[in-house]
Amino acid sequence: MAVVAVVLATAAPSVSGQLLDYPTANLSTRITYTDGSAVRAIILRSTQTLYGPSFAAGFFCAPPCQAFLFAVFIANFNSSYGLPLEENNMARVIWSANRASPLGENATLELTGDGDLVLREIDGRLVWSSNTSGQSVAGMQITEHGNLVLFDQRNATVWQSFDHPTDVLVPGQSLLQGMKLRANTSTTNWTESKLYMTVLSNGLYGYVGSKPPQLYYKYEVGTGQKGKDPTRVTFTNGSLSIFLQSTQAGKPDKRIALPEDKSTQYIRLEYDGHLRLYEWSGFEWTMVSVVIDMDNCDFPTVCGEYAICTGGQCICPLQTNSSSSYFQPVDERKANLGCAPVTPISCQEMKNHQFLTLTDVYYFDGSIITNAKRATLAAISSFVLVIIVGIYVRRRRKYQELDEELDFDILPGMPMRFSFEKLRECTEDFSKKLGEGGFGSVFEGKIGEKRVEVKRLEGARQGKKEFLAEVETIGSIEHINLVKVIGFCAEKSNRLLVYEYMPRGSLDRWIYYRHNNAPLDWCTRCRIILDIAKGLCYLHEECRLKIAHLDIKPQNILLDEKFNAKLADFGLSKLIDRDQSTVVTVMRGTPGYLAPEWLTSQITEKVDMYSFGVVLLEIISGRKNIDISEPEESVQLVNLFREKAQNNQLRDIIDKHSDDMISHHQEEVIEMMKLAMWCLQNDSSRRPSMSMVVKVLEGAMSVEDCLDYSFTNAKSVISAQDNPSTCLDPPSASILSGPR
Repeated sequence: MAVVAVVLATAAPSVSGQLLDYPTANLSTRITYTDGSAVRAIILRSTQTLYGPSFAAGFFCAPPCQAFLFAVFIANFNSSYGLPLEENNMARVIWSANRASPLGENATLELTGDGDLVLREIDGRLVWSSNTSGQSVAGMQITEHGNLVLFDQRNATVWQSFDHPTDVLVPGQSLLQGMKLRANTSTTNWTESKLYMTVLSNGLYGYVGSKPPQLYYKYEVGTGQKGKDPTRVTFTNGSLSIFLQSTQAGKPDKRIALPEDKSTQYIRLEYDGHLRLYEWSGFEWTMVSVVIDMDNCDFPTVCGEYAICTGGQCICPLQTNSSSSYFQPVDERKANLGCAPVTPISCQEMKNHQFLTLTDVYYFDGSIITNAKRATLAAISSFVLVIIVGIYVRRRRKYQELDEELDFDILPGMPMRFSFEKLRECTEDFSKKLGEGGFGSVFEGKIGEKRVEVKRLEGARQGKKEFLAEVETIGSIEHINLVKVIGFCAEKSNRLLVYEYMPRGSLDRWIYYRHNNAPLDWCTRCRIILDIAKGLCYLHEECRLKIAHLDIKPQNILLDEKFNAKLADFGLSKLIDRDQSTVVTVMRGTPGYLAPEWLTSQITEKVDMYSFGVVLLEIISGRKNIDISEPEESVQLVNLFREKAQNNQLRDIIDKHSDDMISHHQEEVIEMMKLAMWCLQNDSSRRPSMSMVVKVLEGAMSVEDCLDYSFTNAKSVISAQDNPSTCLDPPSASILSGPR
């Protein structure tokens, strides 16, 4: 096999002459790195100008050139001679084979006769291989896009560098689902750091590689549809285009806008977590765009180890309420390099050190702190009073003037985050109000071509906990009978939620006749009731944690074009561990829908059963639960229902606007009232589970016979406790009062 000295020994055309390409290498080519040059092209794809950036594959080193990469790089070559016109600090590596194991002098690259591209140290030790032996490889080439390709006799690709990305994307390159861009450890250390960017089925995500990986960036594009092709992110001129599984050919589902190219460009995932776009300006590489737009302190390694990021600046941590310092900057002039313990860590006695929690500091996940404590306490001990486990854990001290701000990025399964200005724009300055709730108003908006509903909380202090609960809860679950939360905003005192648009609005507008609408037929009402039950059943029994909604009412039940119902407004939701029977909380929800046990604060998911029973009565009766326009004895629907049940006059409650229910479905309506009665039992243990309700609605079981008619609400629970319940015969569909 011939030994070829690099740069390849080819006859050079005249300086005035033609462009020179040598983009291909044949089998049995062996190259030994011996001449000490910093940038050496083995194969080169020239640009269309005499001078300018070109893609090349070969050996590359960074000063002081003690270690070398086999890499694909962009360098400014004299196309007449194939020689670099610049120092190596102007060349940019876009892919490398051996970033974890740089080579020494006299290393060898060989494209073997068997079709394997191998990289060996001077002692013959294998450093890297394409693992393509026996796959009919005919040669190696560099494409016009910078893709290093091994091809066969038919010119088909056997192996390509684009399938094994490192930390860079170039125009025309795609990052497919499951692929990762991995950042370098630093600007001078090529080894992989724990920061990586990857493509999942629904978008682009940035993680810190830990156990489990910790999310620091998310660009989610959800359609709920699936196709045959995996999701991909493609770097095109003017955008980073995201193609989901459901995409049409050539049409991205989402685009991250970028400046259009004026010259050669590339995108690099940097060691600090930033994704940046660079362009050749004619004499140097210039950063022209930040692809990930986040606050500097939102990036996990922006301040190195042990340091804290606050207001965009890196500082070493101090003990709370003390001027004592246990850490010092690694470099006073480069605060981003992090901090080091003043007293070196020793391994003598574990009892001589402890952890001190710093206030107003955010981490990715509390479990990381717990696990880190456990691991560190088992491995080291020192006299340092404060040890912040700072390796790839995001830290951010809240701004003093924004002390009420919540760091929502720490939550798992978070929806997309929007700026307040973006939501103001998409709602046309919140001009079209759809409705109003206990914690704010809902407005119609449009994001791209998609109609959305934007809920704006009024009073950040009042709604902060509710907002956090809703984002945390809804962001991690998905069900056909739950309104999907698309995103949220958390800027200063602004708290907003972005929902999918429900064209029929909330249930109350269809059962209270506020818009002189025609009455819903009985079949539609039954379908709505079943949808509500299935949504609650999912929350109560099918999630990893029980989720009590705590505010079931018609205003929080939304309808799509076909009157399919979905539950909304989880701002009052409460997660309940499976091994807990109750959760102590403060009274909340809406008067008229509150179960009796709210008075004692012993809350389970059964409070939703009570509220569901009230909503059933409203759907059946076509009136509000509390209606002050009614005679005094009929103001409260639940009290009226109790009276009519005891007197076997349930027909009086049926919606008077609905001939359909009165004339054709009386028996079914009465059965539905019995189900409502079961859900309204004072004793929460006697109420059915939501899965039992679903079975009743689907005809798989019957309502319990022995029911207590003395059901009441939280306001009158005390008087109800003084009157022990009795078991009365259930109302009969054949014993009805006549028309009033």
